[in-house]
Amino acid sequence: MTSDELVNLHGVGVLRCASDGPQLDGEGAALDLIGDAMGRDAQVVAVPAERVGEEFFRLRSGIAGAIMQKFVNYRVRLAVVGDVSHHVAGSTALRDFVHETSQGGHIWFLADLDALDEKLRAAG
Repeated sequence: MTSDELVNLHGVGVLRCASDGPQLDGEGAALDLIGDAMGRDAQVVAVPAERVGEEFFRLRSGIAGAIMQKFVNYRVRLAVVGDVSHHVAGSTALRDFVHETSQGGHIWFLADLDALDEKLRAAG
């Protein structure tokens, strides 16, 4: 098991999560990541898409909203990094949700770590 690591991108501390870590599948998992980020002075948590629980992508479950609210409340940004196309392909609502959320300043769905680097550089 590889471990999560703190990296600095354009003056922003990013907790880059390993792909083989625990699933982000509820409020408890979100609080664990937020606590880890705050303990390391990270302002952004970058979670590989494969670590995000399936229920997160079923908007009716409420899991996405609960997780996202925790990150917003604690003022830690969340970046889901990786391919989520198989999730959004079957749901117009999810596709719109992913697009709109990524336009904001707290929660982003990004294709890869280069996209996160670009997002943080542009925020300057």
